[in-house]
Amino acid sequence: MAVGNLPSCLIITLKYERGYSNDPNDRGNWTGHNVGVGILKGTKYGIAAHAYPRLDIKNLTLDEAKSIYERDYWKPILGESLPYGVDLATFDAGVMSGPQRGVRWLQAAVGAKQDGLAGSETLAKTLAADGKETIQAICEIRRSFVQSLSYQYFGRGWSRRIAEVEAESIAAFLTRGAGR
Repeated sequence: MAVGNLPSCLIITLKYERGYSNDPNDRGNWTGHNVGVGILKGTKYGIAAHAYPRLDIKNLTLDEAKSIYERDYWKPILGESLPYGVDLATFDAGVMSGPQRGVRWLQAAVGAKQDGLAGSETLAKTLAADGKETIQAICEIRRSFVQSLSYQYFGRGWSRRIAEVEAESIAAFLTRGAGR
């Protein structure tokens, strides 16, 4: 299990979720979660205005972002209980597309009920599944999903991120998690 692995996952995810951005073409930067709807407040360290419309995004500190990630992303996916590598694939999917969606993709990968809530069935099926295959399935679902979005603006970056996270996740599983 990936007990204490959030800092390692954050190092990888924060390669893609860096400093402040307020690209008006990114719907996540708008408090109304659609381009041109609400206030353009931006995203910093991956913490987006649409999810946290009352937060002062521009002045968010890295420590504040890490606390949000632990509370709103890591704990809901049961990150501490997932195998190494599966934790990263699920966490990064949740950061990029929402934690419930990340959990649904994990659930789809392991054949659990897809309700977006990590619970005992999801955990049992995840622990019984092959970790490498689970990671590959999550990332394949992610690739399909991003192609339905504003792919013309961000698609190559999203695809590269998913491929790199998949490789990092498989490496983590093979070196730290394969023995469960």
